[in-house]
Amino acid sequence: MTKAKQLQLALSAGSLSAYISSANQIPMLTAEEEYELGMQLQDEGNIAAAQRLVMSHLRFVIHIARGYSGYGLAHTDLIQEGNIGLMKAVKRFDPTMGVRLVSYAVHWIRAEIHEFILKNWRIVKVATTKAQRKLFFNLRGSKKRLGWFNKEEVETVASELGVTTREVMEMESRLSGRDMGFDGAADGDDGDDSTSVAPVAYLQDERYDPCREVENEQWDNHANHQLALALKTLDKRSQEIISARWLNDEKSTLQELGDRYEVSAERIRQLEKSALHKLRNVLVV
Repeated sequence: MTKAKQLQLALSAGSLSAYISSANQIPMLTAEEEYELGMQLQDEGNIAAAQRLVMSHLRFVIHIARGYSGYGLAHTDLIQEGNIGLMKAVKRFDPTMGVRLVSYAVHWIRAEIHEFILKNWRIVKVATTKAQRKLFFNLRGSKKRLGWFNKEEVETVASELGVTTREVMEMESRLSGRDMGFDGAADGDDGDDSTSVAPVAYLQDERYDPCREVENEQWDNHANHQLALALKTLDKRSQEIISARWLNDEKSTLQELGDRYEVSAERIRQLEKSALHKLRNVLVV
């Protein structure tokens, strides 16, 4: 039975220990073998060569994934994401650069695992910027004791990681928090109503408030009516200029209006400015 078949059987059986055992039995490649396989993949698109490159480095993915076991996510999921990173690295691997695949693939493996952790560690993503990502994966290791950082520790971490003290304190607060269900927990056996402090008790969705929608619609109608009355106080040419410049879906340029009325673009600008001034006075009254 081939090593690839053994891995498939281990995965289908859901046995992590069997998968790790099978991966560790796959022989490692020498530098010469790795170079030859890399050239076959690069020059010929040889899928079999790519498979051998991936299979021979699965043990490294397992080793790297083990270092992220403290985030409360399944080890199998971390390995799977790391394997995706390994395959991306193999696809982009250039053997002529003189670098071994394992050194090149570490970045891709870690990147995929990091992205998976950030998406699944909490319901709400806790790190989006580069500085926040750096803090997320380094802050816990910087703690020398239990409890919150003091001022000196905050400044030390900020200096070591190249971020601001405010970003350190904000990330520490995020890591110390926890997810809260919108509806809260179910009532306990003792009859206590635990939903009273849940967000559903005090958060309101005002996007579809009927009163607000009617009010907005009436205000829009009133504003449109007032604007129509104000436009009637202008001469016909000024009305057309304002409509062409501000109200039509396809706006006209000053030069286009100047050509239409056989005047300069500057004259159109002056007429537009005068018309807007008259409209403001009428609408304010």
